[in-house]
Amino acid sequence: MHTMVPSDRVEHVAVFGRDGTKLGTIERLMLDKVSGTVAYAVIKTGGLLGTHHHYPVQWSALKYDPHRQAFQVEVTLDELSAGPCEFDGEEFDWGDRSRAYQHPNYWSV
Repeated sequence: MHTMVPSDRVEHVAVFGRDGTKLGTIERLMLDKVSGTVAYAVIKTGGLLGTHHHYPVQWSALKYDPHRQAFQVEVTLDELSAGPCEFDGEEFDWGDRSRAYQHPNYWSV
């Protein structure tokens, strides 16, 4: 068995927080064009009245759980919500990582 997976098989996979709560699903992966590595995943969380929030999480912070067939990250929904996000329909420059945020799992490669 190998560890490679196509990106379209990662999108829409569930992500659970440190406390076991489902945070959302992976919406997209952000790739660094120069290094060729995955920099971070954008996690889509459910919102009120069908709106969604989109949060960036460092790719290396996500750990795959084969039993759940999902990813786990060492944050809670409250910690995730304290970081940068995009609401449905808003313009957010996912490539601009110049700002620092309080949780260490944001932006770093």
